[in-house]
Amino acid sequence: MGVLAGRVALVTGASRGIGRAIAERLAAVGVLVVVADLASAQGTVDAIQAAGGRAEAAALNVTDAESVKAVVSGTVERHGRLDILVNNAGITRDTLVLRMKRDEWDAVLQTNLTGAYLCAQAVLKPMLKQQAGRIINIASVVGQSGQAGQANYAASKAGLIGFTKALAQEVASRQITVNAVAPGFIETDMTRALPGETRDLLLARVPLRRAGTAEDVAHAVCFLASDEASYITGHVLAINGGMYM
Repeated sequence: MGVLAGRVALVTGASRGIGRAIAERLAAVGVLVVVADLASAQGTVDAIQAAGGRAEAAALNVTDAESVKAVVSGTVERHGRLDILVNNAGITRDTLVLRMKRDEWDAVLQTNLTGAYLCAQAVLKPMLKQQAGRIINIASVVGQSGQAGQANYAASKAGLIGFTKALAQEVASRQITVNAVAPGFIETDMTRALPGETRDLLLARVPLRRAGTAEDVAHAVCFLASDEASYITGHVLAINGGMYM
């Protein structure tokens, strides 16, 4: 996938976990990565640069339209293009619907779904001008299967899948592809903090009998960003070890 060398990517929520792995993988194949996060993303940038890659940090609040526009326009001004958007920023506020507060619902939908819409809308202008682009949305297995205690998160990720398919149809004629990946049980700081009994129950639902890694997701994203995936759009790629088929 060396053909990605020289391209420019914006990865949201990239200070840690899956987002960081995606940023590092794209940089490893020659992409200049704008590592964007509400928290400091300098650690990711330092790791990429130490490995010989190119990256820069950007403070980004995906729920703030002006923040999104500033990061996108600044990227285009500095580098003359923007080829890849990875909508990875996301949060959870898990609880049963009966106990869920309105702000817990709103916060998850605004970050996970509205944030993706704002970022995609902002990058479309340069991508349409280029007549090329890749938008990759990080959905989730629970957006396909549902999950008790995660109605807000599942709704946001199911909405992201629908958004992916609709946007793919809108921009396909301009050679812009829009796809999603739907990770399952992935080893991250959040899942490592789960009680052992909960982890065992989750792993029992995975036919491969192991958790996935952030790198598993990153490799799939890198493929969808490449020319090898130029005839794939509107697709949801499951990375779940068979957890949901």
